[in-house]
Amino acid sequence: MTKTGETHIEALRDGRNVILKGENVSDVTTHASYRNSVATSALLYDFQAAPENVEALTYISPDSGERVSRCWQLCESYEELRARRAALESWAECHFGFLGRSPDHVASGLAGQIMGIEVFERWNSSRAGALKDYYRYARDKDLYLSYVIINPQADRSKGAGEQDDPYLTARIVDEDAEGITVRGAKMLGTSCIMSNEVWVTTIQPLKEEEGVYALSFAIPMNQKGLKILSRKSYEEAAVSEFDNPLSCRFDENDAVLYFDDVKVPWERVFIAGDVEMCGAQFHGTPSHVHQNYQCQIRLNVKMRFLTGLAHKIAEANGVISIPSVREMLGQMAADAALVDSMLNAMEVKGRHWGPYYVVDRHTLYAAQVQTQQLYPRFISALRELAGGGMIMLPSSAEDFANPQVADYIHRTQGSPVFTPEERVKFFKLAWDAVGSEFASRHLQYEMFYAGASFVTKSHSYRTYDWGEAADLFGRMFDSYSLVDSLGGANDA
Repeated sequence: MTKTGETHIEALRDGRNVILKGENVSDVTTHASYRNSVATSALLYDFQAAPENVEALTYISPDSGERVSRCWQLCESYEELRARRAALESWAECHFGFLGRSPDHVASGLAGQIMGIEVFERWNSSRAGALKDYYRYARDKDLYLSYVIINPQADRSKGAGEQDDPYLTARIVDEDAEGITVRGAKMLGTSCIMSNEVWVTTIQPLKEEEGVYALSFAIPMNQKGLKILSRKSYEEAAVSEFDNPLSCRFDENDAVLYFDDVKVPWERVFIAGDVEMCGAQFHGTPSHVHQNYQCQIRLNVKMRFLTGLAHKIAEANGVISIPSVREMLGQMAADAALVDSMLNAMEVKGRHWGPYYVVDRHTLYAAQVQTQQLYPRFISALRELAGGGMIMLPSSAEDFANPQVADYIHRTQGSPVFTPEERVKFFKLAWDAVGSEFASRHLQYEMFYAGASFVTKSHSYRTYDWGEAADLFGRMFDSYSLVDSLGGANDA
């Protein structure tokens, strides 16, 4: 049976060790810091299970015969890839692109490793078998997976094995017939609060002597010894849904995970101690491209939402007919179209990896370079369009409950397209998307979720067809010479 929201919420009542404000949170499904975001995650499963959506958003598992999310699908053609994208877009529209680590993200990364499973099989057939078994398990359970693949920052001039504390970064401290024991921390743990399980590995380069940090495994969020150190909840700080409509519902949270001698059985271990394999798992398979392709699908939806927000701001302030405003909106529309066009291009230019159809690597990385720069520009443009409109607002929805204050609100919140109440509602939404603490976190997220800009530009550099460009340049460069030019001059 297709997974439902009720099934998902019940699975989160598993005794996981979430730490917030110095205390343990006993139930994330009811706590004021998480309950609305958890409800949003459940909504995704209800949405895909709805009779009118189930055919488009799910497919039949080849093993269980049950319907599961298309995010797990290993596409073998352009047409299948497009159908999968349509499903992921529908999911992203449920949260307007604000859940950066919705269930389809890590599922995409795991599916990409299965597409390149031969890389694992050449290294260790047992670990490859464990990965294949886990993929089938996670797919057929339609699990919500999060991941932690970055080391704690600490002294970034040093590698994982050079830090003052050798157990700062999660590492193998013991290994026996049953499995490995892990101690240390990983981040960023986005969406761990509402995930079923977490995939733990590293995407950062390791030195040959740092084998104890080269690991990849998956465990339930309630695994003994796993501590989930939650950041501040923007959801809890939200005054109301009217005042903070985005942070109230879509604060997916982030967390540092600390592994306090966590025992991981071998059937859940995919890499243990091999630095070369740890590096190959993302870039030697379609994994990195496939998971970041999902990011671009989500971001495309978010940019469409923000573009609509920008146009409505101009209408609300009565400036839509001013040429300079239309010029700004035209630039934003072009930027939004750029994201959509590059998404289409990476699909059309895709190619087969064995039997699987995968998007074009360089177009994907080029899109990431562009969008890292584009998102801050978008936010800045929205601020410029809104001016003081997002700031000079009533303190909360409760102001409307006081007749005298409500009268002042109606006198001061005028708009050519909104009633005073609608105007307040609208600009509260705009502020939550652009200027609130929740919005600030999203600006940081969109700028760095794929790595620092030098990382994405490095991916673009290494995947561009420099040979083709050099050949074209060479044809021009070789088409004339000094001798020919001087000979022509003498003949004249």
